[in-house]
Amino acid sequence: MEMARKASYQLTFDDAVSIWVRYWNGEFQHRIAASFDVNPGRVNDVIKGRRHRGSEQVAAAKRRAA
Repeated sequence: MEMARKASYQLTFDDAVSIWVRYWNGEFQHRIAASFDVNPGRVNDVIKGRRHRGSEQVAAAKRRAA
């Protein structure tokens, strides 16, 4: 009997902004990924600019405003 697999969580733009802030605060990518229940490669996609372009700029603006 085969069990149905749960669909993977897809990171949103807001998640990507949060990832940038956590990454800049020194949090490891694999720990960030675990908190979102995604593969660490998805967090790396954000950090390397392959996903959610512009999220770094939004995170930087939020950081400056804080």
